[in-house]
Amino acid sequence: MNTLPPDFLVHDDRDAVGVVVVEGVAAGDDLSGWVMDCDKTINLAVNDPIPLGHKFALRDIRNGESIIKYGENIGHAVTDIPKGDHVHVHNVKTSKW
Repeated sequence: MNTLPPDFLVHDDRDAVGVVVVEGVAAGDDLSGWVMDCDKTINLAVNDPIPLGHKFALRDIRNGESIIKYGENIGHAVTDIPKGDHVHVHNVKTSKW
């Protein structure tokens, strides 16, 4: 049983991104995360520094693919996003425009 608080959260097992909930995440860090809907722990290394509250890819995401967070479509990738990369305005756009 892991008694340490998670480094990132995933709300829905179908999500493509996790949200960092700690400060100081550096490129290459191996993070521990909690998938809330199924109460499981996952581990993943990040490729970039990820600021508190920002997202990173839990799996490879293809250009044009929907980004799922909280089990909902929050936008689409405008470039390929490798697993572990920072997911933010530079590589995701809203699907509304």
